[in-house]
Amino acid sequence: MEPENDTQSSEFLLLGLSKEPELQPLIFGLFFSMYLVTVCGNLLIILATISDSHLHTPMYFFLSNLSFTDICLTSTTVPKMLVNIQTQSKVITYAGCITQMFFFILFGEVDDFLLTVMAYDRYVAICHPLHYTVIMNSWLCRQLVLASWTMSALYALLHSLMVLWLSFCPHVEIPHFYCDISMLTHLACSDTFLNDMGVTMEPGNDTQISEFLLLGLSEEPNLQLFIFGIFFSMYLITVCGNLLIILATISDSHLHTPMYFFLSNLSFADISFTSTTVPKMLVNIQTQSKVITYAGCITQMFFHIVFAALDNFLLSVMAYDRYVAICHPLHYMVIMNPWVCGKLVLASWIISVMYSLLQCLTALRLSFCTHVEIPHFFCELNQVIHLACSDTFLNDMVTYFAAVLLGGGSLAGILYSYCKIVSSIRAISSAQGKHKVFSTCASHLSVVSLFYCTLLGVYLSAGAAHSSHSSAAASVMYTVVTPMLNPFIYSLRNKDIKRALKIVFGQKL
Repeated sequence: MEPENDTQSSEFLLLGLSKEPELQPLIFGLFFSMYLVTVCGNLLIILATISDSHLHTPMYFFLSNLSFTDICLTSTTVPKMLVNIQTQSKVITYAGCITQMFFFILFGEVDDFLLTVMAYDRYVAICHPLHYTVIMNSWLCRQLVLASWTMSALYALLHSLMVLWLSFCPHVEIPHFYCDISMLTHLACSDTFLNDMGVTMEPGNDTQISEFLLLGLSEEPNLQLFIFGIFFSMYLITVCGNLLIILATISDSHLHTPMYFFLSNLSFADISFTSTTVPKMLVNIQTQSKVITYAGCITQMFFHIVFAALDNFLLSVMAYDRYVAICHPLHYMVIMNPWVCGKLVLASWIISVMYSLLQCLTALRLSFCTHVEIPHFFCELNQVIHLACSDTFLNDMVTYFAAVLLGGGSLAGILYSYCKIVSSIRAISSAQGKHKVFSTCASHLSVVSLFYCTLLGVYLSAGAAHSSHSSAAASVMYTVVTPMLNPFIYSLRNKDIKRALKIVFGQKL
């Protein structure tokens, strides 16, 4: 969390609500009283919810989370103000200011999301009272709260990182009682346009490098034509196969179900995922050029991360869909209604975009030496980070944090869903019934295994071989091969897809 600003400002001055000395005891007493009331009142709600089993319902679960967030939100600002009044000091360190701002944004956003979730909870309770406990089950409630925290943390981290790049003049006075992001941004000496917009695509590195060199899978001239042919064929198969899945889902009304809705979204994500890397590689081979511009590299990296993360989340959502279909078949259409399906996909997009934006913004702060050669066929995040000349500690921390929270969380959700599915299948007495139920999730299980095993294989092979070209070759599996195989896995033994394809082509297949 070291400042990246040109002027190394080590502290700020919080001017508070008033400069009048005679008003300070009144302000102290008033805010101290309000803080105690806030903490005690919300703690009582949390304790009441925990102690009384009658309050173990979705509404009070969300209320207790809101109470906890309110305590945290108030605790990020008021105690520091009270200490400053008591010690007659207005100083807050640079690190303290950034930390306070991060947690204030975090808890402010969690409050916002929880209020939205509570509104949805009331909507279900009033408009669908008979299905309330089925729709608002404990799993969904926990996921809604977890999603609120995840999106809030990414949003707060994004804004805090952007403030870290600003330059501040010495002895900055903040006319507030805490480090408000708007106040802090507009007191900076450097340009704040990017902070106001919340997004940037310009390099922030000291060395203004304009391009990178993508070395590809092999530097042997004799192999270039072969590589071009193989990748061009796989790309065509990927695009055509996944497009057929989307067209089949749209054209056949029997496939207008949650499972095929998620499948069509996965197919779109796979087409986009492959299209971020393969076309550029094919153009480079055809033109015998290895150049990719700085902006082009960051853009490619951004979309590659977006669609990889989206694939990850959609596979988790599809696992939950199969869990509900098998473990709660009578309530399936109630739980997986169009509103919930749409929100699950939308949440997957939002988290993926925010995570990708966070990774790209942290990459923009890095300094690169001239003539950087990337031993890969696309701008892969880890390769780009570890070729930087500047310190990459923050980038590594963001990557590890995201791998545990997003990747590990999604995988844990999938494993939990399939543990419940296996338990339900074991309870079925007939072998034919077991086979029929298992066949409904066999395709998804195959895709999940292929995606995660190849992804894990990439990083294990890269760590074992210590070869960048080996890592690049292994990356082909999850960036090109997996999206190409998904349509075959879902359609080879799927009678619904085959019937829909007959409608598309108007003939027997």
